[in-house]
Amino acid sequence: METKELALLLRVLLKAQVGAINKYLKEVEPSEGKKKLSSTSQIKLVLDVLKSVGRPMHLTEIINEVRERHGLTLDRDSLASGLSKKVQKGVMCIRTAPSTFALKKD
Repeated sequence: METKELALLLRVLLKAQVGAINKYLKEVEPSEGKKKLSSTSQIKLVLDVLKSVGRPMHLTEIINEVRERHGLTLDRDSLASGLSKKVQKGVMCIRTAPSTFALKKD
């Protein structure tokens, strides 16, 4: 076996070993720093932020505020989709400008 072939074989074996170790660690250790929330929970956090601030907020502001208050980083695209669905259904919030949301007044 040539040196290059041996190196390629070793690389494949090492990748498999690292993958197995990473899988094991994910099962054993709780995720560090990144808590996973359901979409509903994320929307509840956002609505709570909008309520406490009392004014329309841009998505970037909302994400930063949730990160500051709860230590969670929300996915921008998922959040935009969830809030847009609420706006389309006419429940809980309204869009006041592009990517800017406010609580719907009762």
